[in-house]
Amino acid sequence: MDQVNPIAENGELLRKRSLTDEVYEYLSGKIIAGKYSSGDWLRQEDISTLLGVSQTPVREALDRLVATGLAERVPYRGVRVPILEAKEILDAFLLRLILETTGARLAAKVILPEEVEFLFGLVEKTANLITLEDMSVLRQINKQFHTRIVEVARSPLLCKLYEMTTNAFPDWMLYEYMFRHPELLQSSLKREYGEH
Repeated sequence: MDQVNPIAENGELLRKRSLTDEVYEYLSGKIIAGKYSSGDWLRQEDISTLLGVSQTPVREALDRLVATGLAERVPYRGVRVPILEAKEILDAFLLRLILETTGARLAAKVILPEEVEFLFGLVEKTANLITLEDMSVLRQINKQFHTRIVEVARSPLLCKLYEMTTNAFPDWMLYEYMFRHPELLQSSLKREYGEH
Protein backbone atom coordinates (compact mmCIF):
# COMPACT_ATOMS: atom_id res chain seq x y z
CA MET A 1 0.00 0.00 0.00
CA ASP A 2 1.26 3.50 -0.75
CA GLN A 3 2.82 5.32 2.16
CA VAL A 4 0.64 8.09 3.55
CA ASN A 5 2.42 11.43 3.64
CA PRO A 6 1.71 13.06 7.02
CA ILE A 7 2.26 16.52 5.53
CA ALA A 8 -0.36 17.96 3.18
CA GLU A 9 0.61 20.04 0.13
CA ASN A 10 -0.11 23.22 2.06
CA GLY A 11 2.34 22.18 4.79
CA GLU A 12 -0.26 21.33 7.43
CA LEU A 13 0.12 18.18 9.48
CA LEU A 14 -2.50 15.60 8.55
CA ARG A 15 -4.25 13.68 11.30
CA LYS A 16 -3.17 10.08 11.61
CA ARG A 17 -5.60 7.77 9.86
CA SER A 18 -6.55 4.28 10.94
CA LEU A 19 -5.75 1.29 8.75
CA THR A 20 -9.47 0.98 7.99
CA ASP A 21 -9.49 4.61 6.81
CA GLU A 22 -6.51 3.96 4.56
CA VAL A 23 -8.07 0.84 3.03
CA TYR A 24 -11.37 2.68 2.55
CA GLU A 25 -9.62 5.62 0.85
CA TYR A 26 -7.65 3.25 -1.36
CA LEU A 27 -10.74 1.29 -2.46
CA SER A 28 -13.02 4.31 -2.87
CA GLY A 29 -10.29 6.03 -4.90
CA LYS A 30 -10.00 3.00 -7.17
CA ILE A 31 -13.78 2.85 -7.65
CA ILE A 32 -14.03 6.58 -8.37
CA ALA A 33 -11.09 6.35 -10.77
CA GLY A 34 -12.77 3.49 -12.61
CA LYS A 35 -10.13 0.89 -11.69
CA TYR A 36 -13.02 -1.20 -10.36
CA SER A 37 -15.98 -1.20 -12.73
CA SER A 38 -19.68 -1.72 -12.18
CA GLY A 39 -20.22 -5.37 -11.19
CA ASP A 40 -16.61 -6.02 -10.13
CA TRP A 41 -16.34 -8.10 -6.96
CA LEU A 42 -14.35 -6.71 -4.05
CA ARG A 43 -12.95 -9.89 -2.52
CA GLN A 44 -11.88 -9.38 1.07
CA GLU A 45 -9.09 -11.94 0.95
CA ASP A 46 -7.70 -10.66 -2.37
CA ILE A 47 -7.67 -7.04 -1.15
CA SER A 48 -6.07 -8.09 2.13
CA THR A 49 -3.28 -9.87 0.24
CA LEU A 50 -2.86 -7.03 -2.26
CA LEU A 51 -2.51 -4.39 0.44
CA GLY A 52 -0.61 -6.54 2.92
CA VAL A 53 -3.07 -5.97 5.76
CA SER A 54 -5.25 -8.25 7.83
CA GLN A 55 -8.82 -8.93 6.75
CA THR A 56 -10.34 -6.94 9.64
CA PRO A 57 -9.64 -3.43 8.26
CA VAL A 58 -10.61 -4.66 4.79
CA ARG A 59 -13.94 -5.98 6.09
CA GLU A 60 -14.58 -2.68 7.93
CA ALA A 61 -13.65 -0.67 4.83
CA LEU A 62 -16.02 -2.78 2.71
CA ASP A 63 -18.80 -2.12 5.25
CA ARG A 64 -18.15 1.62 4.86
CA LEU A 65 -18.20 1.35 1.08
CA VAL A 66 -21.59 -0.34 1.31
CA ALA A 67 -22.87 2.29 3.77
CA THR A 68 -21.85 5.14 1.45
CA GLY A 69 -23.25 3.50 -1.68
CA LEU A 70 -19.94 2.85 -3.45
CA ALA A 71 -20.48 -0.89 -3.08
CA GLU A 72 -23.35 -3.29 -2.51
CA ARG A 73 -23.54 -6.49 -0.51
CA VAL A 74 -25.03 -9.42 -2.40
CA PRO A 75 -26.30 -12.16 -0.03
CA TYR A 76 -24.15 -15.30 -0.08
CA ARG A 77 -21.87 -13.79 -2.74
CA GLY A 78 -19.96 -10.88 -1.23
CA VAL A 79 -19.43 -7.20 -2.00
CA ARG A 80 -19.26 -5.66 -5.46
CA VAL A 81 -19.34 -2.32 -7.20
CA PRO A 82 -23.06 -1.67 -7.78
CA ILE A 83 -24.78 -2.49 -11.04
CA LEU A 84 -27.30 0.29 -11.50
CA GLU A 85 -30.43 0.44 -13.61
CA ALA A 86 -31.06 3.53 -15.75
CA LYS A 87 -33.84 4.72 -13.40
CA GLU A 88 -31.51 4.50 -10.38
CA ILE A 89 -28.88 6.54 -12.20
CA LEU A 90 -31.44 9.17 -13.17
CA ASP A 91 -32.78 9.38 -9.59
CA ALA A 92 -29.26 9.80 -8.21
CA PHE A 93 -28.38 12.41 -10.82
CA LEU A 94 -31.49 14.50 -10.09
CA LEU A 95 -30.91 14.30 -6.35
CA ARG A 96 -27.28 15.24 -6.86
CA LEU A 97 -28.35 18.36 -8.78
CA ILE A 98 -30.67 19.40 -5.95
CA LEU A 99 -28.14 18.78 -3.18
CA GLU A 100 -25.22 20.31 -5.05
CA THR A 101 -27.17 23.47 -5.89
CA THR A 102 -28.31 23.79 -2.27
CA GLY A 103 -24.77 23.23 -1.03
CA ALA A 104 -23.35 25.85 -3.39
CA ARG A 105 -25.96 28.43 -2.31
CA LEU A 106 -25.25 27.82 1.37
CA ALA A 107 -21.48 27.77 0.80
CA ALA A 108 -21.59 31.10 -1.03
CA LYS A 109 -22.85 32.75 2.18
CA VAL A 110 -20.17 31.40 4.50
CA ILE A 111 -17.11 30.53 2.41
CA LEU A 112 -13.78 31.87 3.66
CA PRO A 113 -11.10 33.34 1.36
CA GLU A 114 -8.72 30.44 1.99
CA GLU A 115 -11.47 27.99 1.00
CA VAL A 116 -12.03 29.88 -2.25
CA GLU A 117 -8.27 29.75 -2.87
CA PHE A 118 -8.26 25.99 -2.25
CA LEU A 119 -11.09 25.50 -4.76
CA PHE A 120 -9.29 27.61 -7.36
CA GLY A 121 -6.20 25.46 -6.75
CA LEU A 122 -8.19 22.31 -7.50
CA VAL A 123 -9.53 23.83 -10.71
CA GLU A 124 -6.03 24.85 -11.79
CA LYS A 125 -4.83 21.27 -11.28
CA THR A 126 -7.26 20.23 -14.01
CA ALA A 127 -6.16 22.84 -16.58
CA ASN A 128 -3.72 20.54 -18.35
CA LEU A 129 -5.59 17.26 -17.87
CA ILE A 130 -6.82 16.92 -21.42
CA THR A 131 -5.90 13.42 -22.59
CA LEU A 132 -7.65 10.08 -22.10
CA GLU A 133 -4.76 9.03 -19.85
CA ASP A 134 -5.62 11.96 -17.55
CA MET A 135 -9.23 10.88 -16.98
CA SER A 136 -8.59 8.93 -13.77
CA VAL A 137 -6.87 11.87 -12.07
CA LEU A 138 -9.39 14.33 -13.47
CA ARG A 139 -12.33 12.34 -12.06
CA GLN A 140 -10.76 12.27 -8.61
CA ILE A 141 -10.05 16.02 -8.59
CA ASN A 142 -13.52 16.76 -9.97
CA LYS A 143 -15.16 14.74 -7.20
CA GLN A 144 -12.98 16.48 -4.60
CA PHE A 145 -13.94 19.90 -6.02
CA HIS A 146 -17.69 19.29 -5.90
CA THR A 147 -17.55 17.59 -2.51
CA ARG A 148 -15.52 20.45 -1.05
CA ILE A 149 -18.12 23.01 -2.15
CA VAL A 150 -20.83 21.07 -0.31
CA GLU A 151 -18.56 20.67 2.75
CA VAL A 152 -18.08 24.45 2.87
CA ALA A 153 -21.85 24.78 3.43
CA ARG A 154 -21.11 23.42 6.93
CA SER A 155 -24.13 21.13 7.09
CA PRO A 156 -23.11 17.63 8.22
CA LEU A 157 -26.41 16.09 7.13
CA LEU A 158 -26.22 17.70 3.70
CA CYS A 159 -22.65 16.38 3.35
CA LYS A 160 -23.73 12.86 4.27
CA LEU A 161 -26.67 12.91 1.85
CA TYR A 162 -24.46 14.34 -0.87
CA GLU A 163 -21.82 11.66 -0.36
CA MET A 164 -24.44 8.91 -0.57
CA THR A 165 -25.94 10.48 -3.69
CA THR A 166 -22.65 11.01 -5.52
CA ASN A 167 -21.62 7.47 -4.68
CA ALA A 168 -24.91 6.24 -6.17
CA PHE A 169 -24.40 8.27 -9.35
CA PRO A 170 -21.61 6.66 -11.38
CA ASP A 171 -19.94 9.79 -12.74
CA TRP A 172 -17.38 7.52 -14.38
CA MET A 173 -20.04 6.99 -17.05
CA LEU A 174 -19.64 10.60 -18.15
CA TYR A 175 -15.93 10.10 -18.65
CA GLU A 176 -16.42 6.69 -20.22
CA TYR A 177 -18.41 8.46 -22.95
CA MET A 178 -15.29 10.44 -23.79
CA PHE A 179 -13.34 7.23 -24.27
CA ARG A 180 -15.90 6.17 -26.86
CA HIS A 181 -15.90 9.63 -28.51
CA PRO A 182 -12.33 10.97 -28.23
CA GLU A 183 -13.08 13.65 -30.81
CA LEU A 184 -15.22 15.41 -28.15
CA LEU A 185 -12.61 15.14 -25.41
CA GLN A 186 -10.82 18.47 -25.60
CA SER A 187 -13.91 20.60 -26.19
CA SER A 188 -15.76 18.85 -23.33
CA LEU A 189 -12.87 19.27 -20.91
CA LYS A 190 -12.37 22.94 -21.84
CA ARG A 191 -16.07 23.56 -21.23
CA GLU A 192 -15.89 21.75 -17.87
CA TYR A 193 -12.81 23.77 -16.88
CA GLY A 194 -14.57 27.03 -17.79
CA GLU A 195 -17.70 26.08 -15.83
CA HIS A 196 -15.64 25.28 -12.75
